[in-house]
Amino acid sequence: MNVATVCGVKGLGGVRGGLLLGLVIVIALAVTGVWNPFPGVWDWVDRSEPISEPDVLWQQRVGGTPKSVTIVGDAVVVEQRTRIEVRSLATGAPLWERKADWSAVAGGDRDAVVAVGKLLVKGYELIDPTTGAVRRRDSDAVAVWTYRNMLLDARCVAATDCTLSAWDPRGTSPLWTAFLPGVSSGLFADNPGLLGTRRLTAQRIDEAVAGPEAVPPLLGFPVDGRVHVVDTATGRVVQNVEPGRDERLSVVGGRMLKISAVSVDGSCQYAVSARDPATGQEVWRRTGLNLRTADSAGCVQREDPQGARNVLIGVAPDGRETVLDGYDGRLLQVNAEGEKLLAVDDRYALVRSADKDSVIARELGTGKARWTRPAGAKAGAALTPYAAVLTGDKPSRLVAVDPRTGRELVVLRTSANALAVGRNGMVVGEGREIGYVRFGAGAGAPPPAAPPAGSDGGGGPGPGRTGGAPDVGDTCGPKRELCANGNG
Repeated sequence: MNVATVCGVKGLGGVRGGLLLGLVIVIALAVTGVWNPFPGVWDWVDRSEPISEPDVLWQQRVGGTPKSVTIVGDAVVVEQRTRIEVRSLATGAPLWERKADWSAVAGGDRDAVVAVGKLLVKGYELIDPTTGAVRRRDSDAVAVWTYRNMLLDARCVAATDCTLSAWDPRGTSPLWTAFLPGVSSGLFADNPGLLGTRRLTAQRIDEAVAGPEAVPPLLGFPVDGRVHVVDTATGRVVQNVEPGRDERLSVVGGRMLKISAVSVDGSCQYAVSARDPATGQEVWRRTGLNLRTADSAGCVQREDPQGARNVLIGVAPDGRETVLDGYDGRLLQVNAEGEKLLAVDDRYALVRSADKDSVIARELGTGKARWTRPAGAKAGAALTPYAAVLTGDKPSRLVAVDPRTGRELVVLRTSANALAVGRNGMVVGEGREIGYVRFGAGAGAPPPAAPPAGSDGGGGPGPGRTGGAPDVGDTCGPKRELCANGNG
């Protein structure tokens, strides 16, 4: 071995010895509390890539993949499989968390509560979303339904003896109670399915992106093969109906619908009639309109009709999609041949053009095109009170626009999903990462806030008011249908 080789080996040993000595010194300083670099080093290693471009206002990693996310007031409620996290809307900092199997938000920005509970365990708690304080406890309820202006729960002392109660979100005594002869075996935990409508869905947009809605004037509870229709203003059970062999019942827009599908010559023949819940009298009827309640294998109706709030979506005999007012049966919109409905509410419909190159927003009842945007064949969309959300691919994007004018509120280059839309921004997420982006960043000011839906201000038209701007000063509606049902 020559001298150079020996010196190289000794030099390498000296470097290793120096590194080892330095590591010992750093560990000693960390143990004594003088200086600890390891948290910062770990934060650097564990740092997440930005969830979008431009960057969001804040980005946080939550404890598990979100089941649902809701913006309420100054808080963001993140429901996971076994726990609930609530974070600050302004900073994303954690406010509180709770072990729970399910959660749901009731109320608006000023009176919201978070209902939490455990599966197969009676009872629930109502928690203040900002402070985490328990506002009310219940030990008997088997199911809870949450709305922007009301909370309903059901409790049973026997299999055929149940009570439905309505509460203000932060109320301490029931607004009313109603008797139900049992509840369906599937009605438990939060927001079990009632007989209403199915929303149109889109990839990368959460089904509950708009948050809680106002309670409808009527709700249909399935019990032992019958449908009990409850007036949500008074608690009165206005109908107790058993559907016919070829019928499916649904409660939409303050009406009870009877939808029939009969097999004739190898195809299904459809008819839908709407009845006044107070008298049982038929108020409108349409034939030949497929509300997509039957599967493709036959005429057995296993699904609720498609729609939203007070409107229904149907397919005419010529294959064109239509939007129908559930209250009076008016045709609010008939698509042109080849057009496809992407989203609908009581005000607007978002339609993909026949050439699949754009999305068109139309005002229901007038057919007026409010705005048009270029979009790909795989574009998805959703309507919320504060924004219309659009998805795009190649490049992957999320876009929020003013639903009335089409003005851009925010454009994100991201593969994340739209999880929740609030008054001033939206939460996006991918895996365990969630982030909040404010509207108007680089796109001017956010749109004027829509008034809350329902009895606390009327953000969407009530029954019979579909397709036009709501008149918040007229609490009965233009046909006085709200007062006629006791909702005035």
